[in-house]
Amino acid sequence: MREKVEKALDRVRPMLMADGGNVELVEVTADGIVKLKLTGTCGCCPMSQLTLKMGIERIIRQEVPEVKEVLAI
Repeated sequence: MREKVEKALDRVRPMLMADGGNVELVEVTADGIVKLKLTGTCGCCPMSQLTLKMGIERIIRQEVPEVKEVLAI
């Protein structure tokens, strides 16, 4: 499942990088929780939770239906 999540993140990264940010995959748990670290400008952006839930999580769950939730650590 980790490889599928990485592939989905590769679709998201260009959008984040355009604004000076990025995302790092920290962990994919056996129960379908994806833990990410937002880096660059995304790490301190006040809109990062919205980006995480409405952007990153939506795309990951489309690509990898086994994912239950995406969290920023």
